Amino acid sequence: MNKFIDYSYLFDIMPVAVAIVVNDKLAKLNLAAVHLLEANDEQMLLGRPVNDFVHPLDQPRSQGRLKKQGENWENATSKFRITTCKGNFRMLLVMSRAIHYEGRDAVMISGMDMTGQNEMDEQMRQSEFNFRRLFENMQDVYYRTDVKGIVQKVSPAVYKVLGYEPGEVEGKAAEAFYPQASDRDAFKKEIMMNGMVNDFPGQMVHKDGRVIDISINSQALFDDEGHFAGVEGICRDVTQRKMLERELQRLATTDSLTGIANRRAFLEHAEHIFKSCQRYQTEMTLMMLDLDFFKAINDKYGHQCGDAALIHFAETVKVELRESDLFGRLGGEEFCVLLQQASRPEAMLVAERIRAHIQAMPLNTPTGESFSLTVSIGIATYRAGDDRLGRLLERSDKALYQAKSHGRNQVTWEV
Repeated sequence: MNKFIDYSYLFDIMPVAVAIVVNDKLAKLNLAAVHLLEANDEQMLLGRPVNDFVHPLDQPRSQGRLKKQGENWENATSKFRITTCKGNFRMLLVMSRAIHYEGRDAVMISGMDMTGQNEMDEQMRQSEFNFRRLFENMQDVYYRTDVKGIVQKVSPAVYKVLGYEPGEVEGKAAEAFYPQASDRDAFKKEIMMNGMVNDFPGQMVHKDGRVIDISINSQALFDDEGHFAGVEGICRDVTQRKMLERELQRLATTDSLTGIANRRAFLEHAEHIFKSCQRYQTEMTLMMLDLDFFKAINDKYGHQCGDAALIHFAETVKVELRESDLFGRLGGEEFCVLLQQASRPEAMLVAERIRAHIQAMPLNTPTGESFSLTVSIGIATYRAGDDRLGRLLERSDKALYQAKSHGRNQVTWEV
């Protein structure tokens, strides 16, 4: 009797749902089972067929497990869907075995409510599905490297951006895809210093050999002990954007007719060089050039012919200049040359060569008529007392005026 009381007590306090089934009908349920099936009490459930609560799609499996013959058998754990007395859905993790109950063959079923876990699993599967869909369809390249810079994972977008299949990139050093080691070194330095980079500029080599511009957004990865463990981030192909930016920069700084620096670009660059001369007391020479009687050429032969003359003039002057020299069009037929680290004799020699070559430059109108150009040049050099670039411009312009007033087609040094 005491054993029975103890048994009943244990049966009722078990946290998992337990039911005893005789001839496919419920014969005994503990409190956890009553609550799971959302019944008011056990009496509402006694005598009801098990299939009343099993989902129709799971009933064939349920019946097969309940109708096994023999003794001491048990069914492996399996998931079953059920419906409660209130019509609510549940997912159970069920195990069953053969027993004797009140002198009859019976089956004891224990079930653990896995509805929340199942929903969590479904959410995880949905989350994984969404991640996988995003991962496989994103236009940017996701990548992850280890502490040695070896690519551990890369998204399929790498094929669109670099022409490689993911398998051709994974397992290789990320720096192998950089055209210059300095680019990779700059990236490493930045991410180790700040832990992340945003819109970091760089370049990579496409499989076909092309160099493309990229923008990188990445962050450093760390292990549980706080040690650097690699980098994770996204690369974006910005080649078209960079090409547009370079073109806009070119248009903003280049004279559209002659292809040399325009007024703003020339003066900005000249200002930087002037400040360097102030700081280090180096040499700097400014030449102001103006084509003689150019308005007469436009009036006589037309602006198209005048434009062609300006283009030829610019090309001829560039031949006489060094890579470090600066050449720009200030406006109309007025030009300026800045010579760095040039002595007075060297500057005079350059100016005279320009003057002579312009005078000898053959020019023809569209109808075949020949004409010529001459240029007047005024020169000024940096002085220790100059406090602004405008001082040199004023003196070179004054020297140019002297060259014009003394007959043109000549070079005049500042007084």
